Order: sequence, then structure tokens, then C-alpha cells
Amino acid sequence: MLTTYLTGLGGAIAQQVPITNFPEVPGADSVLPAPTPIPTRSFQEIRGVWVTTNDMDILRDSFQLQQAMAQLSALNFNTVYSVVWNSGYVLYPSPVAQREGIQPFVWRGVDGQDMLADLVNHAHRQGLLAIPWFEFGFMAPPLSELTMNHPNWLTQRQNGTNTSVSGAGEVNWLNPFNPEVQQFITDLVLEVVTRYNVDGIQFDDHTSLPVEFGYDSYTMGLYEQETGQPPPANARDAAWMRWRADKLTAFMTRLHDAVKARKPNIIFSVSPNPYDTAYNSYLQDWLTWVRQGIVDELLVQVYRPDIGSFTDQISRPEIQEARQLIPTAAGILTGLRNQPVPMRLIQSKIQAARSRGLGVAFFFYESLWDEAPEPPAERQSSFQVMFRAPAVRTRLAAAPAPMPEPTLDW
Repeated sequence: MLTTYLTGLGGAIAQQVPITNFPEVPGADSVLPAPTPIPTRSFQEIRGVWVTTNDMDILRDSFQLQQAMAQLSALNFNTVYSVVWNSGYVLYPSPVAQREGIQPFVWRGVDGQDMLADLVNHAHRQGLLAIPWFEFGFMAPPLSELTMNHPNWLTQRQNGTNTSVSGAGEVNWLNPFNPEVQQFITDLVLEVVTRYNVDGIQFDDHTSLPVEFGYDSYTMGLYEQETGQPPPANARDAAWMRWRADKLTAFMTRLHDAVKARKPNIIFSVSPNPYDTAYNSYLQDWLTWVRQGIVDELLVQVYRPDIGSFTDQISRPEIQEARQLIPTAAGILTGLRNQPVPMRLIQSKIQAARSRGLGVAFFFYESLWDEAPEPPAERQSSFQVMFRAPAVRTRLAAAPAPMPEPTLDW
């Protein structure tokens, strides 16, 4: 995901960086086993939008949030993916965060309201699904309380360096194979699923590990214990990649099962990069996740700068296979604050996706019409033309028993 992030007490919002065109990695097809023929199925169309920390003014103001949800509903959108985990901090009152000592403050709305509960309530009143989004996955900034209080949770490259730089800025990577890290992420997710009347939970391209990482003492010891040999020096060694990818798949399977045990009908949503980048660069074998039945909907981030490269990606066999199994959508970039996207290109991408049986989801809310080259009314009119008829998604997740807001000792 093109990431926004929060830093420090008070949560200064960093401006997004220009989009990076991910390189196409050769050899991706070699890791794709032949699919079993599947009869074509029909699913409710996804028409979603991600609400990011760049939309914090809306998230914190209940009246603006109500207007935003009403506008989305009027234009026949049906799903909202709202950030709840960013830069090592959660955007709701969290006993888990307090227990781990990672967050010396609570994010609240301007009137002291719980922002996640407020978003869920306003979304549901407008007939929208509300799916919290764990945006940062296994990433955390180097100066966050999370990384400083739990240095043993971090992984590293073979040369000992342990940060990477991308649209999220400089970040450490939590070790996804460490049982303590796995339990921490699981506890955060189950906290949201249990305490809030959400319709799903979403994990994106950061619930992964860059291929050059995994040379920490815990992971190397585990690999040697299971294989009888040390990890290869070549981070892209096929067996070493497969071992790490399979470990990540095993964790996602356990996480899926834990979520379903709490709320069986909740949507377990994944929004990765296209498969070649996801697997070869981030060890994220999402096609296997889909085939094993642990993903309920798939939104592939196809943030390409032109219609040709966009169409090439959404025509890939793994995306076409996925759409026959579960609701599948193309993630479309509607603009960044310093890089607006014209509506004509957005319309072309919507048409291309829908003609291939895919839904659509847009990154991000503010760039739908507020931060855009055309006037808001013109952009809204264009979406109205594209989404003439409603596409109602049925709410399947049962509401949890009412729970009081936790008392936190900050």
C-alpha cells in the first residue's frame, strides 16, 4: 500500500511520496502451480475505498465522517477500509497496546469519541460495510515505542542492517516467524474483532517480509533446526524463499482460524501487491492463501500509471483464478496529495476491471474528489455515472455482545 504514517505523540501526518512503479520480477510464473479448473461464480461487486491517516480530519470529526459516509452511500459505494494500525500505533483505545507499553496516548475524535466505533456506526447507518485495515502489518518505525521496547522482535538482513525505506519512510520489520510477534499481532486483531461490530478485517502488502530479511538469530536457528543446514547466503535461494513464505502462510492460516473462532462470518480480507512482486520481493504467497480458503476477498493493488500496464496486470491468470473463487477487486490509485490522477484515467481503469469480472477499491478517500485535478462535483458526477445502480453487500458478521470501553491507565 502507498503508505501514510504517524510519528510520535500527537501523530504528525507525513505527506505521501510519489508512486513507485514496482519492477516486474522475472520468474514469478515458476512459483505458480497449475490451477484446477473451476466453474465461474458470481459475487457481490466490491466498490470500496481506503480511509487513511491522510483523512484524519474526517476520521476525528463525527459530523464530517457522517457526511463522508452518506456521500459514499449516495454514489453507490459499498465498503470502507479504515486504517487502525499505523506506525506502531493503533487508532482506538487498546488494552493490548497498553499491556505491551507501545502507546503512551489514545487516539480520539475531537469530541473524545472512539474513532473506530464512530466510523463503524456511521458506515452501517449508510448501508456500508466497515472493514478495519491493519495497514502497517509487520512494519514499525525505528523510533516507535514498539521497536524500542521490543528489539528482540525485529529481524534483519544478512549484513546486520534492519531497516528498509519506502513510501512508509524508514521502518524496521517485526519478525513474522517469532511466536511473540505472532501473538501480539493476533491479540490486536482479535481485540478489534471482539470489541467492535466490524464486518471484516484487512491485511495488506505489509503483512509480509522483504525477501532480503530473515537473518536474525531466531529465524536462522529455526531454519537450521528444521532443515539441518544454515540459511543460504543468497536471500533469493528458491528453497529459502519457499521456507519463509510457507511460514508466513502458516501464520496467516492460524490468524484466519482465530478470527473465525471469534466471529465465523467475518470477512478475512487481503490487499496485496500483484503476485510476482508479492512473492518474489515480499514472500507473500497470496495465491496459496486463496487456494487454501483462508481469504474471503482479495483486493490486488494495481497502482499502475497507465491503462496498458494496468490492464496487463488485471488480466494475469492468478487474478482471474481468484475471482472465480472469492470476491476480487483491483486497487486503483485515485491520487496522492502531490500527484493527482485525472478522472478519465480512473474511469478507464474501472471499466477495464469490471469488464474482467473484478470489483474496484480506491486509494484513498481524500483523493476521490477533494485532492484532485477536477472540481469535486465533476468527480462525484463521474462516479455516479460509473456506479448507476447500487451493489449492496450483505452484512454477514454477527454483532458482538456490547462491551464497555476499556479503562486505560495512561
